[in-house]
Amino acid sequence: MGFPLGLICDSSLLGGCFISSALSSELRTRFCEYIVEGLSGRAAAARLKLSAATGARWQRKWRETGAIAPEVQGRPRGQGKLSAHRELLEELVAQDGDITLPELAGALASATSVVAHAASIGRFLRKIGYTYKKSRWSRPNGCAHG
Repeated sequence: MGFPLGLICDSSLLGGCFISSALSSELRTRFCEYIVEGLSGRAAAARLKLSAATGARWQRKWRETGAIAPEVQGRPRGQGKLSAHRELLEELVAQDGDITLPELAGALASATSVVAHAASIGRFLRKIGYTYKKSRWSRPNGCAHG
């Protein structure tokens, strides 16, 4: 049992679990054709070997919007809790280029009461363009990308 068209997770902590991905638009189109023919959402789902819950959800969406396109998956980009504190983190790095990630996490917690793991802060800094050099964080050189 698993998710149709699922991707295999390589995390040893999760034991190779399945990560869901959107079902194909062809399958969704066939589902809509069955609904137009008069089948219930559950019956159309059973014919396509989908779960009854998926059939009911897709039928409700079809009734409400007239389409059953897949929803966007995941968290919206730029909406993490560190985005609001970008200026503070940049200021801390500018003041001390040798600051460590745990020190940044501590400074963020003491200044704003926001608790973030050091690895999350590192990912955030890389996302906004900082690179880690052996002894300090710095913005990438303009020549590095050309």
